[in-house]
Amino acid sequence: MIVGNWKMHLDVSQASLLVHRISERIHAHQDVEVIIAPSLLTMQPISVQLDRRKFRLAAQNGYQIDEGAYTGEVSFAMLQELVHYAIIGHSERRTYFGEDLPIVRDKVAAALRNGISPILCVGETKQEKLLGESKQVLHDQVTTALSNVTSANVDQVVLVYEPQWTITTFDGVPAKPDEVESAIAFIRHQITELYGKKAAEGVRVLYGGSVNLDTVHSYLAAKGCDGVLVGSASLNYETFSNLVNIAHDHRDSRQKKDSDGNE
Repeated sequence: MIVGNWKMHLDVSQASLLVHRISERIHAHQDVEVIIAPSLLTMQPISVQLDRRKFRLAAQNGYQIDEGAYTGEVSFAMLQELVHYAIIGHSERRTYFGEDLPIVRDKVAAALRNGISPILCVGETKQEKLLGESKQVLHDQVTTALSNVTSANVDQVVLVYEPQWTITTFDGVPAKPDEVESAIAFIRHQITELYGKKAAEGVRVLYGGSVNLDTVHSYLAAKGCDGVLVGSASLNYETFSNLVNIAHDHRDSRQKKDSDGNE
């Protein structure tokens, strides 16, 4: 799974042009799911333009109450006919907009009840990492966010290990592959504790944080990593299409390796 988070970039015409350019360069791969998360302003026209054989659409946010007198908000209920996915709990939402554990929990539940799969971001800040609190933070974020999720629909949730200390927005530094592997293993351990081993093996866990052409190989090779959440690199059509092609090649080589090992 490759998710392109466009954040607060591109007007309607710019977004349309970017979709056109990446669509020309990306082929439909059965083994790679490509998701685009544009700004809310461009969501509707892109939903019409997007080739659904190649891409899925994701919202960058949504409001946790389905309808009511909440001026300026857009609920998951209003998004359900446009998107398959919604990014929830991104570090920028937690930091800039004060989205705490209960808000993230309620947004996950709201997305699911409206047929939208949450792309749930979890991860520690630089200060929490330095204080040795990474595992406690991940435990709290995962268990709280999923507290209203049943075993019947946990497989609809995609988790992303997205430590703030790696995000370009926060002058981050790239995570090392072994750090990514360790965090993903811990996240799956939390899923095992909540829902059992089978659920933990079935849930997709991605990595997000300063993903680009130089780092993507090591992250995709990390044990237990099912893809990446891409930020600024998704705004460049050549870079993003190359990331998708790398993911396809990586998936092919992994499947061949597994096949050879079984022979």
